Amino acid sequence: MTERPAQRVPNRQLAALIAEAGFSNAGLARRVDQLGLEHGLDLRYDKTSVTRWLRGQQPRGTTPALIAEVFTRRLGRRLSAQDLGLDACAPVYAGLEFAATPEEAVDIASGLWRKDSGSHAELRKIAFTPAGLVVPSRDWLIGRADERVGRGAEPSAARVPLQGRASVPRQRQIDRGPGQRVTSGDIAALRSVSELFRTLDQSYGGGHARQALVRYLEHEAEPMLRGTYGETTGRRLFSAAADLTRLAGWTSYDIAAHGLAQRYFVQALRLAQAAADRPYGSYVLVTMSRQAVYLGHGREAVQLARVAQQGVGSGPPPVVQALLHSAEARGHAVLGEVRAATASLVRAERALGAARPGDDVPHWARFYDEAQLADEFGHCHRDLQQYRASAQHAERSLQLRGPAYARSRLFCRVVLATARLGLGELDQACALGAEAAQQAMEMRSVRAVEYVRDFERRLEPYRDASAVRTYRDRVAALS
Repeated sequence: MTERPAQRVPNRQLAALIAEAGFSNAGLARRVDQLGLEHGLDLRYDKTSVTRWLRGQQPRGTTPALIAEVFTRRLGRRLSAQDLGLDACAPVYAGLEFAATPEEAVDIASGLWRKDSGSHAELRKIAFTPAGLVVPSRDWLIGRADERVGRGAEPSAARVPLQGRASVPRQRQIDRGPGQRVTSGDIAALRSVSELFRTLDQSYGGGHARQALVRYLEHEAEPMLRGTYGETTGRRLFSAAADLTRLAGWTSYDIAAHGLAQRYFVQALRLAQAAADRPYGSYVLVTMSRQAVYLGHGREAVQLARVAQQGVGSGPPPVVQALLHSAEARGHAVLGEVRAATASLVRAERALGAARPGDDVPHWARFYDEAQLADEFGHCHRDLQQYRASAQHAERSLQLRGPAYARSRLFCRVVLATARLGLGELDQACALGAEAAQQAMEMRSVRAVEYVRDFERRLEPYRDASAVRTYRDRVAALS
């Protein structure tokens, strides 16, 4: 006798949630397909697929997580695949959660560090998702600093003021047991290490010491975050951890691990909120905006920059204002919005012009000077195909910017080469491009290589010109 297949059990949990959400079978299938497209997946589900799921068939791969995310967005509460009666799988948005508490933030961030420092190569293949920018930026904008972050120590008298609320009882402190006592020296060490890795990144590319940075976060920063500290020390500790986490994201972005970088940026944003550091949170959002520009998501880049401007707090230094406005300009330029980009650049220029030597500028904004502003102008004018203005600003940036910013100088040199090409100055364009290509080969930076490749694609219509043939011969010899 032939064995009869096991009978499937109807999925009543999924049926109940479909009814609660008001979906038709076809409507649910369409939303799953749309979410799949955001992750580069061509799924092609239909109402028959949903009927099968309701009869007990289990969808494969990441589909259970996608279905759960569809219901999460619709119903406004976080749902897992198991909540839908589906097999467990890795959440498609793992690492993009904006934690509810400081302890949860430490758990999510440290889990990311541990996975990244191991042999989880798949982490570096995770796709960037524009939809994953919405919830974290919104939660940061409307959120307040955590009332308490201290662990295992007597609470200090200082409290973060809660706007618009009467006296609120302190959150009960949860102590997971004794840990190392964090001192000012520990935090100074975190800051020094951050500067060291920042210098390595600027000079040699994100791939040079990225893994060492991630291991440092795992083995040094995490034990401190799980240690013993009061409120003031705790805020400073979370601020330093946010800076290192953002840098881990930045170096991941530089090697084109874009989904992983996105997750680091979200967790850095949450750690900055625990630190009660609104200006630094705005800087993390600017970093996310930069990545969106690089990947061609101009609308999301503009929105992130505007959220940063709205949430930065009162009276940021002029340098910080300039940084925020120029980030918005880059997004408008990618979209081809000439007037909006120009307006943002003018605001950035005015803000930087108002800066004075004695201003109290955060350490993370001190790189922003006339050279950086000129670089922003050069990139924007290039994207708007205003090549003469782009060349003028790129040349100025290269004149002003020191050799320590090697990768930024490389990017600016490619912008200048592109502008020269747009002006029909082929010989100069190829000479500049060859210099940039040589520098890119000396760095561990996928972005540097991609800048050069973008220039080479623009050379294609002139491939038979002698200057282009000479350029290709020079680059081939370097290789």
